[in-house]
Amino acid sequence: MKVLICGGGGMLGHRLWLTFRPRFDTYVTLRRALSDYAAWNWYQPARTLEHCDVSRFDRLRGFARQLRPHVVINAVGLVKQRPEAEQPIAAIETNALFPHRLAELCGELGCRLIHISTDCVFSGRNRAGRYGNYRETDEPDPADLYGRSKLLGEPLPAHAAQRGAAPHVLVLRTSLVGHELLTRQGLLEWFLEQRGRVRGFAHARFSGLTTNEAADLLARLVAEFPDLCGLYHVASLPISKLDLLLRLREAYGLEIEIEPDESVVIDRTLCGERFRAATGYVAPPWEDMIRRMHAERPPRGGQGHAASSGEG
Repeated sequence: MKVLICGGGGMLGHRLWLTFRPRFDTYVTLRRALSDYAAWNWYQPARTLEHCDVSRFDRLRGFARQLRPHVVINAVGLVKQRPEAEQPIAAIETNALFPHRLAELCGELGCRLIHISTDCVFSGRNRAGRYGNYRETDEPDPADLYGRSKLLGEPLPAHAAQRGAAPHVLVLRTSLVGHELLTRQGLLEWFLEQRGRVRGFAHARFSGLTTNEAADLLARLVAEFPDLCGLYHVASLPISKLDLLLRLREAYGLEIEIEPDESVVIDRTLCGERFRAATGYVAPPWEDMIRRMHAERPPRGGQGHAASSGEG
């Protein structure tokens, strides 16, 4: 099985590379130069397309036409924590246009596309007395440019929650927590750099996965569910940002005071029942996912290797 990972240097992408490399005939694209990742010694030049950003789609098209992958995974995304996420052109080009171009290319090549979307297509606000537990059939109501651009970028026709709507495209909505290599923009990396006291939002809830768990799940979908298509919500047990920080503090042995903050009320939890019915997937408890994420953490700056990481 030949797999191409787009965005292989990102928070999810590098975990996909490490997970897929032993299991599949795996190739990867990097937005930066391959030399930027030399400290980790993970990426193989013959399997890597470097300097591949969304503005240079012709490079990706030529690479994919030559490679002829069976599956393409889109882990490219302009996350809301990056300054460029506030720039409409950059956000739309990366989060909205690129996935559709990729879906068109995959259709041309006759290969499958797995696209990673987000729970931020929902606002998490009160809906006539209801909070969270969003289903695939619920109407999205993104609250910011990031959510709107990600919604526009889901390469599916209307009524995509119906199986068979796009036979070569699988879109997974979820939320991810994980380590990064060359950036420090996500919740985990931000938390690891804090000292003293931070606030933890007691009423900001989500139901995502760690990137380690997500990579394993995607490998299973590639190997065992080749015909799964359409739109699905992938969810764990709901957790608040406060409880997540408390568990991270314990697992990583951090001396940080976490002050509960009840001022923010957002519930972007997803209902994963439809995905569970289709695949049998049940996410591990948060304690287990976090413990594994810590054990498999990438070496900071590429120096050394974490125990039991398998990232040699």
